[in-house]
Parts: sequence; structure tokens; C-alpha cells
Amino acid sequence: MGEPHVELEQLYGPEFAADPQGVYARLRRYGPIAPVEISPGITAMLVTDYRAALDLLHDTVTWSKDPRKWQESVPEDSPILPMIGWRPNVMFNDGDVHARYRQAITDGFERIPPHELRTMVVGIADSLIAGFGADGQADLMGQFARLLPLKLFNRLFGLPDSYSDRLISSIAGMMEGDPAEASAANEEFQGYISELISAKKHVRGRDLTSWFLDHPVGLNDEEVTHQMVLTMAAGHEPTCNLIGNALARMLTDDRYYSTLSGGALTPRDAIQDVLLNEPPICNYSAHFPRRDVFFHGTWIRTGQLVMVSYTAAGAAHGRTGEGAGAGGSGASGSGGGAHLAWSAGPHSCPVPRAALLIATTAIERLCAWLSDIELTVPHDRLTYRPGPFHRALTELPARFTPISPGQAGETPWDSRDTGHSGNGRAEAEGESTPAP
Repeated sequence: MGEPHVELEQLYGPEFAADPQGVYARLRRYGPIAPVEISPGITAMLVTDYRAALDLLHDTVTWSKDPRKWQESVPEDSPILPMIGWRPNVMFNDGDVHARYRQAITDGFERIPPHELRTMVVGIADSLIAGFGADGQADLMGQFARLLPLKLFNRLFGLPDSYSDRLISSIAGMMEGDPAEASAANEEFQGYISELISAKKHVRGRDLTSWFLDHPVGLNDEEVTHQMVLTMAAGHEPTCNLIGNALARMLTDDRYYSTLSGGALTPRDAIQDVLLNEPPICNYSAHFPRRDVFFHGTWIRTGQLVMVSYTAAGAAHGRTGEGAGAGGSGASGSGGGAHLAWSAGPHSCPVPRAALLIATTAIERLCAWLSDIELTVPHDRLTYRPGPFHRALTELPARFTPISPGQAGETPWDSRDTGHSGNGRAEAEGESTPAP
């Protein structure tokens, strides 16, 4: 008799998006690692245990990040390949090649002073809020969280703000469009990157593109392109989801704010809570064993796809519950319990401090100006984009007292007629508000 058929848990589709914690709870019945389906016909093993995850992420002898052998068995048109298919970048290489790519990225970001990064985020946040402030309502995902990282990276890579709309439209098309639109958007994005590299090869600047081109590790044009594409994608999707998920918690939990002008917990508490309980990238860290291995009670064959559930492993280890604040020190050293949101080991996020600064500053800026903001739907009616890798809100509808534009040279709006104290709060915090 053959083996009984086992219906695998699916990490995609509306049911998973609606209740991922229920799926993770069922997966834990298998033990530290469980079989899953991440796309129709594509299976993987998913690590749901904190200690097992750390063992995998730190063991470069047993595990490889190179997916090329595995992807020979995957259809070329599989929707999973854009996230797991091999490229010459820091994500999908091992050893010296990985170290070389990572050095270029970390050195580039180290050349951006934190105060300059914060000033850029403040200016972009202010300009976005000025765009919808007079309306009294906004989708905080589509009009704020998704736009801010892209506008920021457009600047960091060395292009003026006038180019940011092109970047925004191409990324949106790749992520949200139908296959034909996604293909056209991908071509537009590749054109954006190619033109950017070409421009910087003629005239260098104080930007990531120039620093990648000139780095002593000697990246060629293809390698520069792939590090830029990865940096853009890895910087955008997690950051916008971190902002959105943290705002969703803050706007529905009285421990943060009865109004956003006062409360026991802060935006940073919300961010740490999300990193532990609802990471913006929930399942990733694709690894492939170099040999058959008996891993935490399960035999895994050579080259089999194994992923880490940052959500399941982190929450199982130190879950604080919805809306709980930071406390203790995490595996990543950023507080809020022992979370795995930045991954761990040699392939952990190379710039977690920059990501925290961007998200925290963006949320603080929004809360400073829109102090009575509230969601227009209950938290349990918020919806999430389907997919195995991210925890991403489709929208975050909110309302607030409208704020009206001010005069040139002043703050981007004037809330004096509405009874808000936003301008005074900014002045008290010692911040200047550049005109958009």
C-alpha cells in the first residue's frame, strides 16, 4: 500500500492571508519543521521553531543559499521564482561571493549619516501628508507607507524627486498588476535602473549607486544592477509593511493612544511589537541542504527547499500578544523580545538600524501632525495581500481632522484653525519642517 496522501498547508491564498496564525498553529503539530505548499505545485519545508531557525541560519556548512539546482525542477513561469530564483546578488550566494556583495551594501549605507537619513524621511513624510492632509481621510498604505520608501530610495540612489513617480509606478505594476502589466512594469523598472547606472558612470555623486560602482570589491555592471535591485526591493517591501502593520496596531490599541497625541506606548513600541508578532516579511530565508540531513527530527534530502517562518518561530519563542510593548533583547539585538524579523546569521538584514530609523521617523511624523487619526474600519476587517512571504495590508483607511496648506517657507500646512497643536509639538521636539 502507498503512503496516505497528506493535504499540505498552503502559505498562499485568501485563507492564509486571513488567518496565518491558525496555519502556523497547525504546522507546529509536526514539530520544529513542517511540510507546506508555497505556490501551486511548489512544496517546501518550513521551520517554525526558534532554536531550529537559529541552527539553520548560522550553519553555512550544512546549508547553502544557492537555489540553482533546486530551480531546475521548477517551471520557468512559476510565480515563486522572482522571490527565490538565483541572481548574482547578496541573497542567493555563499561564502566569499556573498561576503563581497554584502560588503558593498553595508559600506554604502554606512556612508549615510543617520541625521541626514532622518532629515530625508521627515521631508518626504511631510510632503506626502501635505498631499492628503486637507482631505480629512486617507489610505495610509497607498498614500503614505508604500510611497515613502520608494521616494526615499530614489534619493538615496542619486536621482532627483522628479524621477520617483516612475519608480513608484513600475514597482506598483510589478506587485499588483496582471501578468501583462507586470511584465511591462518590470521592463520599466529595469530601464530605470539601467539609466540610473549609466548616468552615474558619467557623473558620480554622494549616493548608493556611485558608491556601489566605486567600491573596492570591484562590482561589474551586472553585479551593481543586481545589488541595486535587491536593495530597492528589500528596502521597500519590508519597510512599507512595517510602517503599515505598526500603524494598524497603534490605531486600534488603547495602550498606544486614546488619541495619538498621548499614550503609554510609543511608535517604537509598536514597531518592536510588529517585529515579534507580525513581521513584515513573515516567511523567507530560502536554504538548501548540501547533503541529506537529519534536522531537528526530520530527514531532509539534498537540495530540498527549506524556509524559515520568522512569524511562527519568533512568536512561539516570545510572543507578547497584540499591542504589547517592547521589553528584553531580541535575537537581532533590537529589543521587543527574541524575534527573527531581521533573520540571523551571515545572511541577516545588513542594515536593520536604517530600517528602524526610517519606519520610526515616518510614523512619528504622521502622528505629530494628525493627532486624532483613527481607522474607519475595525481592525478585524482589515485585509492582507495573499502570498507566502509578506504580511502586507491591502489598505489602511483612516480619518482625521483636516489640515490646510500653509504659506511657502512655513510648515506644509496650517492647523491653527482646526484646534490642533501639531506645529507646537514639532517645535517642542526641535524639528524643522521643510516645505514640500
